[in-house]
Amino acid sequence: MLKFKEQTDLILGACMEVHNELKNGFLEPVYQEALEREFQLQGIPYEREKKLNIYYKGELLKKEYFADFYCFDNIIVELKAVSRLESEHKAQVINYLKAINKEIGLLINFGKSSLQWERISIFGLTI
Repeated sequence: MLKFKEQTDLILGACMEVHNELKNGFLEPVYQEALEREFQLQGIPYEREKKLNIYYKGELLKKEYFADFYCFDNIIVELKAVSRLESEHKAQVINYLKAINKEIGLLINFGKSSLQWERISIFGLTI
């Protein structure tokens, strides 16, 4: 059984609801705002624009990154609205997971006529 399957299924259901309502063609911030509202409607716990601290040899770096959403205190959710997901989008999620020492991330693309998504593990494997 996949780790956090129930939670990722709930998140993906909310993303599908947003995509069904808005379709593709908007910029990422529109989907981010709509998804936040959908998370609220469905009672999905989340943090929006989750600040991720990056450490180098135990020292906090000044550079900050922000994940679009952090759900259920375990799952990074990164949104895109692009014509095609690229390897650097996946690498971004993997780096976010490493930064906060979590295992599972979802890469969601609202930029196509059908919702695209990948479930990514800390090990870089799509599972």
